[in-house]
Order: sequence, then C-alpha cells, then structure tokens
Amino acid sequence: MPSFQLIIRSMLKQPSAFLPLAMSLTAFVIVLGSVTLFGVVHEADEGIAAHLFQLLIAGQLPVVAFFLARRLPKAPMEALCVLGLQVGAALVAMAPVYYFHL
Repeated sequence: MPSFQLIIRSMLKQPSAFLPLAMSLTAFVIVLGSVTLFGVVHEADEGIAAHLFQLLIAGQLPVVAFFLARRLPKAPMEALCVLGLQVGAALVAMAPVYYFHL
C-alpha cells in the first residue's frame, strides 16, 4: 500500500493540484517585485502588478474547484491536504498586500 506522502506527491503532479500553487507563487513574486522596484506606492489607479495579482488569485478558484470535484470523492484526506497547501500558498501571496496596505 503506498504511503500517504507518495499519494500526495503523485497528486501534486496533476495540473489542477500544482497550478494554484504556481499561480500563488507568481502573484507573490509580482507583489514583492513591485514593492522592491517601485516601493510602497498608493496610486489612485491600480497598476499592472495589481491587476495581474488579482487575476492570478481569482483565477485559482475554478482550478481548485475542479481539483476538489475530481479528487475529493476518490481520496478525501489527500485532497484536503493538497487543498491546505493551496490555501496556504494563496495566504502567503496575500500577506504582503495586507502588510504593506496595498
């Protein structure tokens, strides 16, 4: 019987599992890059970085929903662990926005 870690590792090879993680990482890098390059700037109109961040974070929702619809009935514990990783990555991506009040 395969171990719990092997099942999660094999599940993370599926695009619907790793794409939200990659999207969160990209959003995090965009926010930190913007803050590094331009500083904490409060503009009246949002820039391209803010729009990309919003698209990446919101775009995860249908991918996560698809992942849960496919994997939750087959392997609920493993799917919930991967969901926890996805939610954690999204929260990490949102942390600089909250911290810098962007």
